[in-house]
Amino acid sequence: MSQVIEQLKQYANKIVDTGLVVGAGGNLSMRDGNIMYLSPSGFDLKEIEDHQWVRVHIETGEVLDDLKPSSEILMHLECFRKRPDITAVLHAHPSYSVGVSSTGQTIPPLFPDYPAMVKSVAYLEYMIPTTHVLADAVAEVIEENDVVVMRNHGVLTVGKTMKEAFFFMQLVEESAKVFTISRTVGNPRILTDEEVEDLRNLSSEKYRQKLLKDAK
Repeated sequence: MSQVIEQLKQYANKIVDTGLVVGAGGNLSMRDGNIMYLSPSGFDLKEIEDHQWVRVHIETGEVLDDLKPSSEILMHLECFRKRPDITAVLHAHPSYSVGVSSTGQTIPPLFPDYPAMVKSVAYLEYMIPTTHVLADAVAEVIEENDVVVMRNHGVLTVGKTMKEAFFFMQLVEESAKVFTISRTVGNPRILTDEEVEDLRNLSSEKYRQKLLKDAK
């Protein structure tokens, strides 16, 4: 089993086990040279066999296997085409992130890990999933952002490793959860721009970022 397939299986399980998707929702992919390995359409992510990850040529978009790839194939392709520095794309439907963003609000920095590790987040208004319209919108913002929040839909993250993409997804969802909780009991204190910048300059945070980017 290739290292790419091994990582895809590992994180497909994590995505389901941590409640970031339900049923056959969500999709993930990894780059292997000029080929993208993408989850197949309609599958529970935990039930994908090694041979069922669908190979797609990144440049041409040609599907190289018989199984139908995820319906979000265009979005994944655009990410890899626009970001030669990444190897992983993750799309999930985390409940708190969808809930907060559906109100038109952004997910604010309330604790250190989120702003220290996630540098910028793009927000897209609702568009019909699986279409070239959504893929084109993602393509316009993915070069400058590792996280894209799609209102009333879900979250997309990219990373130099799948571990990094997964960590970004976890942080966004945890931040949305903390924000939701804090709003039920009072008016949350949001970290200031200066406090965020100080966090990002900590040597300990830079070290953690390097570990994620180098992770296998």
